[in-house]
Amino acid sequence: MNVATILKAKGSDVARVDPDVTLAEVAKMLSERRIGALVVMHGRQLLGIISERDIVKSVAHSGAEALERPVRDVMTSRIVTCELNDSINELMDVMTEGRFRHLPVIDRGELVGIVSIGDVVKHRIAETVMETEAMRLYITNS
Repeated sequence: MNVATILKAKGSDVARVDPDVTLAEVAKMLSERRIGALVVMHGRQLLGIISERDIVKSVAHSGAEALERPVRDVMTSRIVTCELNDSINELMDVMTEGRFRHLPVIDRGELVGIVSIGDVVKHRIAETVMETEAMRLYITNS
């Protein structure tokens, strides 16, 4: 199973935000959409990613006034991405090693989706269930 399989099931809609939006606005967007991160873009250019964790760190360091800061000041700009053919195991390794939960998906230089750790776990469990069922059928039919 790979990234393309995940996007086929969940869709390729990506929640985006402009770098000039405030952290307060981002927090509201994350809450309303019930998601953990937004991709920061200027036009079609991927600039970074802003997550709940980034907001919490900023508030912890600067207090409530951090919520008036623009995304550009707080976002993670060194973005790790993945591609459609990357396997679920590769994603798990990258996310675990990098200690992050969201990967923008790039195809031919364009943003085509985003994958979260929840997406990866859901599909890995489904894959494991299918493998287990296939083994059970093999054993009972032998």
